[in-house]
Amino acid sequence: MLSVELHSHSDLSYDGRDPIELLLEQAEAIGLDALAVTDHDEIDASLEAASVADEYDLVGIPGMEVSSAAGHVLALGVETLIPAGLSYDETLDRIGSQGGVAVVPHPFQSSRHGVAAHITLDQLANADAIEVYNSRLFTGRANRQAERFAEERDLPMTAGSDAHIAEMVGQAVTEVDAYHRSVDSILDAIVEGRTTVVGKRTPWFISIQQFSGGVKRRLASALPW
Repeated sequence: MLSVELHSHSDLSYDGRDPIELLLEQAEAIGLDALAVTDHDEIDASLEAASVADEYDLVGIPGMEVSSAAGHVLALGVETLIPAGLSYDETLDRIGSQGGVAVVPHPFQSSRHGVAAHITLDQLANADAIEVYNSRLFTGRANRQAERFAEERDLPMTAGSDAHIAEMVGQAVTEVDAYHRSVDSILDAIVEGRTTVVGKRTPWFISIQQFSGGVKRRLASALPW
């Protein structure tokens, strides 16, 4: 089994704080096997992290968190930017056309751009996997709802720390029964449902710090200079 962090953000995300080196160092320090940097509507840092991950004894999974018109979708295994603002269905098609894996994070939390409020449940079930444990939720209700949905539809399940600072990488990981220690093998195992979710909630005060820091950075970037 490989321990994989599938949901993390670098300072290339508007609400991220740390460079990829710190995320990779944290992943190595806590004994993870693989890391996906999934910045909001950006891919350059993820590609860089994937290219140097072996220096940290990690498998680097390229990807991003796409802001579809319905909400957020993780695109794992893609190497070309998928534009924001496309429909949910088109976003999934774009991910699939690159041979990537579409994972829907925090689908039932509309306050964090979960897609479920804007699409049908059948559309949600078209994703390759559902993130059923997101460590940044303040309560477990939305996680439980996502897990029930995945179980009812027999969909693969993942976990993610949704880390916006390096220290939170590894709070929630997906244990993947991959046949090989490689990106393709990890993604194949996810699609085939050979996963177990393991995690703990991000401390509430850190979640607040991450949220407020993201708001400040977004406001600062919007100011004319």
